[in-house]
Amino acid sequence: MRYDEIADQLHEDELLAVLHRHGGLMVGDQDVFVNVVGGVKVTETSADLSLLLAIVSSFRDKPLPQTLIAFGEVGLSGEIRPVPSGQERLREAAKHGFKKAIVPAANVPRQPIDGIEIIADKKLVDALEAID
Repeated sequence: MRYDEIADQLHEDELLAVLHRHGGLMVGDQDVFVNVVGGVKVTETSADLSLLLAIVSSFRDKPLPQTLIAFGEVGLSGEIRPVPSGQERLREAAKHGFKKAIVPAANVPRQPIDGIEIIADKKLVDALEAID
């Protein structure tokens, strides 16, 4: 196993622990496999929130809407941290037909973006409530 594969596994384990502690969902006893369509290598933590929402969706056997986008770094205390270029990501998502976005509160644009509802969250538990 290469170093980057070990680091990826450790980060995934940390996120599952945060999901248990701050999201109230224990999946540590489950086999969790993460795969990105097209074999893309995710190298930034902005995918943390979308990864956790996908895991919760799978665990609950309740699909997320196809028009939902989510991004944000998730910290060890369950906080959702802002990511670089958040407003640009939202504008591009709206152009591509996404209708709802769950994002860090600090990434919410000052001016609304036409065609997309933005849900701003500061904590993981809030983001999980937004998909219920």
